[in-house]
Amino acid sequence: MSFSDLFESGFKKRNEDHFAAIVRIAMSDGIINEAEQAFLDRLATRLDITEREYKEILKDYKGHPINAPISYDLRLERLYDLARMVWADHIEGPKQVTLLEKLCIGLGFNQDNVKYIADKALTLVHYEVDVDEFTDKMKKMNQ
Repeated sequence: MSFSDLFESGFKKRNEDHFAAIVRIAMSDGIINEAEQAFLDRLATRLDITEREYKEILKDYKGHPINAPISYDLRLERLYDLARMVWADHIEGPKQVTLLEKLCIGLGFNQDNVKYIADKALTLVHYEVDVDEFTDKMKKMNQ
């Protein structure tokens, strides 16, 4: 097996685990609603999750490890990607915010602050900032 094969298989596994963690978050209330389903479909495509892998993960999402980003910067980068996907899916109003709040908790943000974090993240992606500006503004939101 070549080095590139090892990298690709590790990257693929990390994407599957990340997808399974988001499925776990969506299932936290016992169901996946239409907005969450649309988001998961889009995320699966973006993470290169095949239809077979998607079905397997839905059956056994708890069997995958949760690999939350270790650093704050990585959490913000992942939040940026997820906020952009939630925004792009045109999930309206409270459903949009609720979904992103769940994802914020799953990323390891403090539950007491998720409403503020989700609102700020959605505002920034609405204005189409890039990841660097998003990260900078999220870090400075309490100043």
